[in-house]
Amino acid sequence: MNRYPYPLAATLLILLITSLSVLRPVAASEPDPAARELMERLIEQYIRTHPEVIEQSLQALEAKREAEEKARQKVALAAHQHELLNDARSPVSGNHSGPITLVEFFDYRCGYCKRAAGAVTQLQQEDARVRVIYKDFPILGEVSELAAKAALASQAQGKHQAFHEAMLAFKGDITKESILSLAGEVGLNTAKLEADMRNPEWQTVIDSNRALARTLGISGTPGFIVGTELVPGALDLNGLKELIARGSEAVKFRPIDAPHR
Repeated sequence: MNRYPYPLAATLLILLITSLSVLRPVAASEPDPAARELMERLIEQYIRTHPEVIEQSLQALEAKREAEEKARQKVALAAHQHELLNDARSPVSGNHSGPITLVEFFDYRCGYCKRAAGAVTQLQQEDARVRVIYKDFPILGEVSELAAKAALASQAQGKHQAFHEAMLAFKGDITKESILSLAGEVGLNTAKLEADMRNPEWQTVIDSNRALARTLGISGTPGFIVGTELVPGALDLNGLKELIARGSEAVKFRPIDAPHR
């Protein structure tokens, strides 16, 4: 369906309204009632015969808001690189000294996170330059928070990656019992894990991740970041590679005083 370009439609409407101003008495402080009624009737008639003007206006407004939010996010991402890249409490996999860093905000109960998990693992296998930083961001209830604490605590036994992948691959309901069962399957000492999960430090990590997510405008999971590029939602392998290409290019032009690792 053909549509008027938004600037043309808006311009026509503005010209119509402006031209009607001649109907206003020059010395009057308020429009003449008859002129006002005529103006309103003509505007209503124009909108009825050109409804695409409203649609195009709304589309332009939405596009403007999205562009403004994306620009705000880029500024926030640049300002918070240190928290994203240098928090020693965040688990890391892949090449720990790799030049490309992929940051993922995720929830172990999130179906989209589970869908993207295989691609994240495959990316690390195919690209030796990549390191992945995991930001536990439990947003789906108390069990999600419990799973996050278990994963964070598993670092003490050197089994985080195996446990992380096992939980994301798990098809059933995540409960305390299934968490401990999966922990045992990957070789974790479950008694030690339960004790380590009670460390209040893990709640501090989760709260910090939530605050950072709010600052960056991340409200759902997963959320993937490379440099100052942020993409919400599940990505397949090609999507992750495209994000890395865009994010890596942006990092090349980062100001010299920007945080880095």
